[in-house]
Amino acid sequence: MRAVTSLSTTLPRQVLLFVLVGLAQLALDSATYIALTALGAGVPAGNVVGRIAGACLGFWLNGRFTFTVDGRPRLARRHLLRFVLAWTVLTGVSTLALAHVADVGGLHWSWLAKPLVEAVLAGVGFFVWRNWVYR
Repeated sequence: MRAVTSLSTTLPRQVLLFVLVGLAQLALDSATYIALTALGAGVPAGNVVGRIAGACLGFWLNGRFTFTVDGRPRLARRHLLRFVLAWTVLTGVSTLALAHVADVGGLHWSWLAKPLVEAVLAGVGFFVWRNWVYR
């Protein structure tokens, strides 16, 4: 019975914190992406650098606050290795999507698409982070 109660109170807290951390990540990631591509960087390079900036912030905040276990942070080497692997796959998907939007609609459309692409990937990411990365 305790596991059910713990899960029922933990999940909403994790979702709320994940969304708040994600908004901070999205702001940093998008601002970096837009600034770099506006200065002439290619879409793939701008997206990867933006996602690295957001990932550094998000890994620490999520490991320190969102996915703690009994108040203990989840920032061990194994968490980082799993994070890098999952992040790499999601970054590949994000980069391909934004490159496609930029090719079809232009750079400005990719700037508008960036938050939408990242929001979809965040939905997938929550389950990956919660059930594998920070386990």
